[in-house]
Amino acid sequence: MNKLLTILLALICVNGVFAQSSPQIFQPGVISKGDYESHATFSPTGDTVYFIKCSYDLKVSAICVSYKRNGKWTDPEVASFSGHYMDADPFVARDGKTLYFMSNRPLKEGDPVKDDTDIWKTTLTATGWSIPIRMDGPVNSELDEYYPTIADNGNIYFGSTRKGGLGGSDIWRCKFENGKYLPAENLGEAINTPGNDYEAFIAPDESFLIYNSTSNGLARLDFYISYNKKGIWTKAVKLPEPLNSDGIEWSPKVTRDKKWFYFGSTRNHWADTPGKAENIEQFNKRLQSAGNSLADIYTVDFAEIEKLGK
Repeated sequence: MNKLLTILLALICVNGVFAQSSPQIFQPGVISKGDYESHATFSPTGDTVYFIKCSYDLKVSAICVSYKRNGKWTDPEVASFSGHYMDADPFVARDGKTLYFMSNRPLKEGDPVKDDTDIWKTTLTATGWSIPIRMDGPVNSELDEYYPTIADNGNIYFGSTRKGGLGGSDIWRCKFENGKYLPAENLGEAINTPGNDYEAFIAPDESFLIYNSTSNGLARLDFYISYNKKGIWTKAVKLPEPLNSDGIEWSPKVTRDKKWFYFGSTRNHWADTPGKAENIEQFNKRLQSAGNSLADIYTVDFAEIEKLGK
């Protein structure tokens, strides 16, 4: 009897640890609804989340917002500065009053949309978010820029297809000194590859960098991590499953308290053959629910990643 009890307790502990370490869909049915939701960023207070809803071909995208009130997240709505152009990749800065994002919006109202994407920012005022302003060079170039994240010292990290890179898309940094950005620096071979390196989250103190990389378009886009050792980036290593999956992994974010890792994924929870034939209601529910291989927002304890650096 005691031996059986010991085995049962051990199984409970193992299953409990596995449940805690497995990524979970963030707010299924409220935020992650079975559409294409991804790229979440939270306010420093943790009670506001900005994320994108977009079409499967990524050609239509808007930044949406939800608020945590009385312990529950509100129904999302399109952010006041979005909904007209193709906007994506929101990032809320440390002050909670500056939001950076990617857009193909024209430089002047009334002009056609741009062929490339740029990094823009908007500031929270007493009356809401300001009219977005395109960031000047050296952050933006004549080619694509996307996925800005900002360290506490003001340094900005982003992806770009600009000239001078090592592959189709690379991770770049512009240091912020004396109130202005210095020329963009390629982060080098420890991070960038001959393939495509897209979206980098920089730790507030620049101690680590999590980004996604692939050798072929968006296929098997997986997470990698690199550590800053006295100003030198370590050779990036691929994060293990279940942080990565057989789907697309992107939009890595870590909360400021380093408690949670948020990301987007197209992993499929419904791919297994059901135990018996489904009627149309059951089949539609499976196709239209979170976890249906369209993008969802996931969260996992950041301690699972911290273990890798020890």
